[in-house]
Formats: sequence, structure tokens, C-alpha cells
Amino acid sequence: MNTRGLRSQLKDSVPVTGLCPQASAYGVPDTLRKGFSSVKNDLVPSHPLELSEKNFQLNQDKMNFSTLRNIQGLHAPLKLQMEYRAAKQIQRLPFLQSSNIALDTLRGSDDSIGFEDILNDPAQSEVMGEPHIMVEHKLGLL
Repeated sequence: MNTRGLRSQLKDSVPVTGLCPQASAYGVPDTLRKGFSSVKNDLVPSHPLELSEKNFQLNQDKMNFSTLRNIQGLHAPLKLQMEYRAAKQIQRLPFLQSSNIALDTLRGSDDSIGFEDILNDPAQSEVMGEPHIMVEHKLGLL
């Protein structure tokens, strides 16, 4: 059998994927091959300061930790980070909104009033649900 002639025939052949028209060429997403697209992942910030404001508390904590490390040494930011983690783990039952007062006290934001203090009314919360179902879901019983 002449393999040289077969190789040249395969080189000139058109792949099967080239025969079918791509759906994206017509402006329709190809959900069978690529899956469903998430609109949330495709959104870009509407303003340049949006990302800065979103990460403000994280950037503030990093700056405070680096200042604290330079002044008091490595043990001080590590101790503060452990206290932050412990304060974040303290939560109320899943169907009740937690105030996180311990975390606010550690950060020093317990004496300031922000828009989240006024507009974050637990009575108007959308996450209120059936208490028994929410606790069973959190414990993994459902």
C-alpha cells in the first residue's frame, strides 16, 4: 500500500468541524459546545472607581496590617487576623441576619454610620425563609 499518497490525501482533506457553520458567526451563542453563558461574568465595571470601592475594605486592611507589622512586628497583624477570622465565624441562625458587631468593633467601624446601617433593614430582607428548612440545609440534612 502506498502510504505516501494516503498522507497527501489526508493533508488536503477538510476537517469535519470545518463543514458545519459556527453559530457564533451568526451572532447566536453555541450553547451545545460551550455551555450556558453567565451574564454576571461578562459585565465590566461601569466606572473606573467601582473596583476600587468594591475592594476598599480589603485594601484598607492590607495597609493597616503592613503598618502594624512595621511598627510592632510580625505577631501583631497575625494576632489581628486570627481575631478577624474568629469574629467572622460567629453567626446567628441561618434564617436570622447577623449584625457582626464583634467584627465592626475590631475594625473600628462600630461608631460610624454608613448607608448599609440605614438601608440594611432586616425586616425588608429578601433572604428570610422557613427556619426549619434553612437550618436543615445548613447542617446538610436535606
